[in-house]
Amino acid sequence: MVSLSLRETGEYRRMNQMTQPSITNEVSPKKSVTVEEPAADGYQTVGEVRCKSPFIVAENVDVYYGDNHAIKHVTLEIAKNQVIALIGPSGCGKSTFLRCLNRMNDSIDSARVTGRITLDGQDIYSKDLDPVVLRARVGMVFQKPNPFPKSIYDNVAYGPRIHGLANDRAELDDIVHTSLERAGLLKEVKNRLDEPGTGLSGGQQQRLCIARTIAVNPEVILMDEPCSALDPIATARIEDLMDELSEDYAIVIVTHSMQQAARVSRRVAYFHLGHLIEVDETNKIFTNPRHKLTEDYVTGRIG
Repeated sequence: MVSLSLRETGEYRRMNQMTQPSITNEVSPKKSVTVEEPAADGYQTVGEVRCKSPFIVAENVDVYYGDNHAIKHVTLEIAKNQVIALIGPSGCGKSTFLRCLNRMNDSIDSARVTGRITLDGQDIYSKDLDPVVLRARVGMVFQKPNPFPKSIYDNVAYGPRIHGLANDRAELDDIVHTSLERAGLLKEVKNRLDEPGTGLSGGQQQRLCIARTIAVNPEVILMDEPCSALDPIATARIEDLMDELSEDYAIVIVTHSMQQAARVSRRVAYFHLGHLIEVDETNKIFTNPRHKLTEDYVTGRIG
């Protein structure tokens, strides 16, 4: 179990401000919606929003930025040990929904989230759940690599130190080396762990951020277009890594690349104008979509 002192919590929040927004907001539960119930504005979710042994459950989630209704009545279940890809045109709400899963939209003053999201049965917007602890369980990898201004070693060791996951230097060394190895980076950096993480290439920095994420033993990894700034070789390495990590984690990836979604995911969720239009197995979405909007997007007619 993650344990935090007040001092450590403050330090962790301070460092997080360098790489991600702060958190304050609250969710009010609403009645669940089924896939048969028409959504607002005439849209209706088709496909399989439910899954076997769900780990994350979003029920009737709405997100507002002031008067802008950005996410509309979204219900979706996410299982462990698989990758689900969120696709759709720019501005459709997929990244907004992703950020709901570890409460990052709360950092925006005008944002308001309603509905219910649970992680392994626990309401993630409960006042009893410290967002710092939530972030240890639901890690985030951003579009642009964001290593701390520290050494490669300290980037990976920072979370375990804060959360008290290592009793001594030997245990911390083991966590750092194991995390770097799982991120496919250890062979490339094992002789320069004291060098700045910011000195690595873009692809290496992104794998360092993944190593930093998995070092605190998360249960879910969120990825917001993690390969958009990378070359094809680095992209292939990250995609291979996602496949390996999905054996242990639930992975949710936002991507504009339908080819990438087809390669890495088991399920795909298509968003359009804030609505969840269709959810199904990846091959069904790309070969036999049920909704015309999904078909138009995957065939290039819109987007």
